[in-house]
Amino acid sequence: MRRVVITGGASGIGAVMAKRFADGGDQVEVIDADGNAVHAFTLETGIRGHVADVTDADQMDDVFARIDGVDVLLANAGTGGPAAPVEDITLDDWRACLAVNLDGAFLSTRWAARYMKDAQQGVVILTSSTSGLFGHPERAPYATAKWGIIGLMKTLAMELGPHSIRVNAICPGAVDGPRMERVLQAEGVARGVDPEVLRQGYAETTSMRSWVTAEDIAETAHWLASDAARMISGQALAVDGHTETNRA
Repeated sequence: MRRVVITGGASGIGAVMAKRFADGGDQVEVIDADGNAVHAFTLETGIRGHVADVTDADQMDDVFARIDGVDVLLANAGTGGPAAPVEDITLDDWRACLAVNLDGAFLSTRWAARYMKDAQQGVVILTSSTSGLFGHPERAPYATAKWGIIGLMKTLAMELGPHSIRVNAICPGAVDGPRMERVLQAEGVARGVDPEVLRQGYAETTSMRSWVTAEDIAETAHWLASDAARMISGQALAVDGHTETNRA
């Protein structure tokens, strides 16, 4: 039975990934900053949950001390950050977005690497975005953070590969769900565009003219963590219906 740890795992994509791995017979533990979400998720699924802010090293160390090792890490915690022209973004908002997306991934992978190197095996999957492949107007902190995730992934794949540890990143496109609804509302305000127009625009930026589901991402993560993908490492894998442009 593999030990699977998922950050940002009590809601959204993380929760769907947690359920997929648990359904496959893995021992899953989730970490999330939202205590209410963790409580509701553990009641619903029986999956063990921990409350911690992924940007706080002390909180993360406390949680990791209660987790007995890891075979698969999904560093999924993230935030969309502000939606505004770059000149209107505050330094605090910029730093907060990078902290959740990048610091959280760093703290999680730093911890997991210690266990995985001792075991001489493991899988790390980071959640990036198509914004980390193309950029994203009015979303500068988010796009920058997601590009950073890919740089971290590439570096860790090189560093940890000799220890039989695979590291990849999944780059979701627009994933249907409450989080993207909030993004659409914020972008609509920033750009003075009806959110429903933006919704259709997001679909039209892809070759398949459609949105992605959280289940699509979970299935990809489950496959990447399997022996079927044993020689896949250092890859930024887009799950997006082929994004042609990131300007909805």
